[in-house]
Amino acid sequence: MFMLLKRVFFLLMFFVVMLHHSPTLYGQLTNLDWKLHAVGKVRQVITNMGTLDQGLTNYPGLIFCEFPPNSSEEHLYQGGMWIGAITPTGDTLVSVTKKHFDPGMHEFFPTTAEWDTIWVVGKNDTVDIPYWPKYVGVSDQDFVCRYSDYNLLNIEDHTPLFLDVIQTSYAWASAPLDEFILFKYYITPTRFPLRNVYIAFWMHSEIGTINAADNYIDEHTYFFKDLKMTVAEDEQGHNDGTAISPIGFRILSPKDSTNSLKWTFKYYEHENLPHRDQEWYRNMSQGLIMENRLDPARAHIMLAFGPFPQVNVGDTLYVEMAEVLGYGMEGLLKNAEYLTFLKSKDFRVPSPPPIPVLRVNTASHQVHLSWYPPSPSRNPELYQDPYRGDNEQQPFEGYRLYKSTQSINGPWTLLAEYDLPGNHLGFNTGLEYEYFDTGLLNNVEYFYTLTAYSKPDPVANFPSQESSKAANAVAVVPGTAPPETVGEVAVVPNPYRGDIAYNSYNPPWEKPQGTRNRWMEQDRHIQFINLPHDCEIKIYTLAGDLVATIYHNHSTRGYEDWNLTSSIGQAIASGIYLFTVEDRTTGKVQVGKFVIIK
Repeated sequence: MFMLLKRVFFLLMFFVVMLHHSPTLYGQLTNLDWKLHAVGKVRQVITNMGTLDQGLTNYPGLIFCEFPPNSSEEHLYQGGMWIGAITPTGDTLVSVTKKHFDPGMHEFFPTTAEWDTIWVVGKNDTVDIPYWPKYVGVSDQDFVCRYSDYNLLNIEDHTPLFLDVIQTSYAWASAPLDEFILFKYYITPTRFPLRNVYIAFWMHSEIGTINAADNYIDEHTYFFKDLKMTVAEDEQGHNDGTAISPIGFRILSPKDSTNSLKWTFKYYEHENLPHRDQEWYRNMSQGLIMENRLDPARAHIMLAFGPFPQVNVGDTLYVEMAEVLGYGMEGLLKNAEYLTFLKSKDFRVPSPPPIPVLRVNTASHQVHLSWYPPSPSRNPELYQDPYRGDNEQQPFEGYRLYKSTQSINGPWTLLAEYDLPGNHLGFNTGLEYEYFDTGLLNNVEYFYTLTAYSKPDPVANFPSQESSKAANAVAVVPGTAPPETVGEVAVVPNPYRGDIAYNSYNPPWEKPQGTRNRWMEQDRHIQFINLPHDCEIKIYTLAGDLVATIYHNHSTRGYEDWNLTSSIGQAIASGIYLFTVEDRTTGKVQVGKFVIIK
């Protein structure tokens, strides 16, 4: 918890420092955006600044690269790409999407255009992006964005190379593709030709649980020459937990079959990073492969390659990089090797059916879920897949319905599975299109998701593919409609007991709010139930002192939570409390009481 609070503080100070270095707010000068790859097992934040952390966006999370989902395990504190070159006038310049804590740590930005955000495209969908007409989706979740190193010219110590970069990133929902994310970069000079261009990828890894009580300074650093991949791996047994996965950056393109590229693998001490462009460029072009670092330390890693002797105005330099994770080093290396096969197929492999349409209706203690296909164009059962090796005309096999009592990100429990009858696959249950989940608690959140899955491809030796759980997840609250007026308002639980771990209930009565994953004192609450749609709740001490006022106005929800905190932000003490609820439509008032025992 100490580490979590420390990180929150650092992020706040980070934004203060960055605003200090810029005379105007970046958000007023550019259209900053972020998205989260979450269809597979890697949850990675992406920005349209080219960073692999939050950059200067308003991303609310505290974890930038989580694997696996819900593990609270961070892997990447900072990350991005550097581009170094020599200009026609002989200047040696480096432009960075992200580096360490120099004033010019961000030098690539989008424009102010409304469309210069992160575009989200599904597999085989066609989207007209202004700078990429008729873009066709490759993975289950493509992100497309564009940024340049000259959109802001008031960055301290920054002289631009005048580069446009289009970045695409691909994430897949199903094994064996769901433990890595692929990045493609299209780099184009716009003002003058560039000589001896070098590309580098920067990683400041941070591997371990976000709730660690210690700093993340216990990584080992490796370079795998044949794979052109650098890896950071957590040393086991420290306060940041036993990490499930290392993290690797693997360069897939450009090819270096003639050994014409010079490769540099370096790691740095925290205090001894280069600062000036000339220093960075010398490091990028050094051609030094350092020994693997087996003593635990902060993993400040650079993997660079080049030179590309001449890149003219309008030419495009194309680079592919994969962020690779897995279950242990063995799993990561298996995934890295699999990327070679995937690239040989131009990333065109069998895919899951389209995401089915999930509809939800609630009643008291009950949720009704249905998924009748709304039209032939949105029917997962009719999809075709041109990249299968077996030429199966209708590869759809079935539906899976999942439930979670914890969060919209799972963990998920399989409620039901329905598959096609009459074949050798699955249970041959036959297809169903609705499910009633009964016996639920009213006014408590439950989470559901529905997937569609395919037949395996025996010719391509490719397993069954399942659509994304995350992409179809919904939060549902069963309960009754608001009554016509007051009369049956009650408080639950009553009494509220501070010695009971309400957060351990299933489903939990109290859950961490926001991006936290640990319960804290401010998550305590009681609930007023059976409220009319428009009413005012007032809470008093036995002495008649007003503690708090709550306004409720909701046409379908007949409850309201209270966090046991007064109107001036003080946690209330144990005791008996009175409440009044006034129906603001009828003027009727109900009086009641409840007990708090801490």
